Amino acid sequence: CVHIKVKNSWHRPVVIFLAAITVGIIIMVVISVVQNKPLYQKYKYGIVLDAGSSHTSVFIYEWPAEKENNTGMVQQKHTCNVKGKGISSYSANPQGAGASLQECMNEAKQKIPAHRHPETPVYLGATAGMRLLRMENEEASKKVLDSVALSLKSYPFSYQGARIISGQEEGAFGWITVNYLSENLRKPTGTLGALDLGGASTQITFVPQQKIESSDNSIDFRLYGNNYHLYTHSFLCYGKDQALKLSMGKKLESTLKTDPIELRDPCFHPGYKVPRTVPDVFNTPCTKELKLANENFLHVGLGNWSQCQQSIRKVFNTSICSYSKCSFNGVFQPSVYGDFGAFSAFFFVMDFLNLTSDSLATTKEKLAAYCSTPWEKIVGNHPKIDQKYLSEYCFSATYILTLLEDGYKFTSNNWKDIRFIKKIGDSDAGWTLGYMLNLTNMIPAEAPDMPLMPYGGYVTFMFFFALLILVLLLLVYLYFRRSTRTAQKDII
Repeated sequence: CVHIKVKNSWHRPVVIFLAAITVGIIIMVVISVVQNKPLYQKYKYGIVLDAGSSHTSVFIYEWPAEKENNTGMVQQKHTCNVKGKGISSYSANPQGAGASLQECMNEAKQKIPAHRHPETPVYLGATAGMRLLRMENEEASKKVLDSVALSLKSYPFSYQGARIISGQEEGAFGWITVNYLSENLRKPTGTLGALDLGGASTQITFVPQQKIESSDNSIDFRLYGNNYHLYTHSFLCYGKDQALKLSMGKKLESTLKTDPIELRDPCFHPGYKVPRTVPDVFNTPCTKELKLANENFLHVGLGNWSQCQQSIRKVFNTSICSYSKCSFNGVFQPSVYGDFGAFSAFFFVMDFLNLTSDSLATTKEKLAAYCSTPWEKIVGNHPKIDQKYLSEYCFSATYILTLLEDGYKFTSNNWKDIRFIKKIGDSDAGWTLGYMLNLTNMIPAEAPDMPLMPYGGYVTFMFFFALLILVLLLLVYLYFRRSTRTAQKDII
């Protein structure tokens, strides 16, 4: 028997072909990955100064330069709280307002890369404190704004203006911020209402389920291809600091003229006793209608929570309403609907008292116990906290409950829909981010074109597609190899 070995002339080319295809596919995958993922992430920056009634904060935002119109891409990089009071407190010394910003602005120069300084926009928005100063002394408010503008222009950034924003803007931009950070603006699942509380004003903004009867409270946005019809209102003089002055003033009006005059206040702890003067406490346009003699008085705490709430209710006028329904002071408000984010002083006060996650009934019980705690014990428990701020927590928390329940008409049934929040991710909840997004046109009216699949899905698809080709080629190779052996056996 003679075996004749047949040389397969096509065998070597098949191996070379398979090797070439394999190398080609690997190169294709590598190129796809590198092409779709930037080798070096470049960032852009923006600065917004929140000039509030009690203090000023400087926020620095950053975002990937190649993804400016993607929702959720702008993040807070750094925040700096300016030392001292708000810029409205510099009405008698306007130059001091601009000088107060220097430390935080120098910090911003360090945080942002120098080559990005000329293209980094800087915005200052002043809120209710400056609104009140403008009502009281327009010339003084202008000088304060000129001072901060002069200061900001001296930095190497792109100065974009310093102005007093309206209460409606403050509410609307706060709503944009919380929904942008929550990435709700491209989802059909609904949005988050915004509850904001400052020292001099409070804002409520949400998408209602009924017609808005007052055009003053209506604002429309088109964001990412979706239309939003918002209800918003800002109550000037109803921030926690001004509300305290209002409430104390109404109590003082009805106080018997003893010598010395004693303001017996159920919203302050028992044992609290501080001498005050009328000009120092009631130096605000919010109390100008109160009939108060220019006298000294002794502020005495009683620590009675239920009486405190009764006294706070007197600052809300719920007896007048020319619409189908109102919040207070004759202002139209539809029924609250959906989930709400309560931020700024809503969060800081409730968080300090550990009242952010309880039911309404439990919150009231805990607050009643806290308010009745002797002042000496409160000071002993918190020795490092300024006694002025420490003394006001009972009032502030009771005011928050009364504002939400009696003012905005939340009930024990939907109390759980309120989330007390400071940040969403790494960014503070507040109006500043929404303000910058609006002024830089960062959020498009129409939804930007999207790729057929996300980056991760693209890479996964390419990997498995390449793997499938390899398997098919391997099967072809095995098939031809088997055919070769069969041919060898046949030639014997």
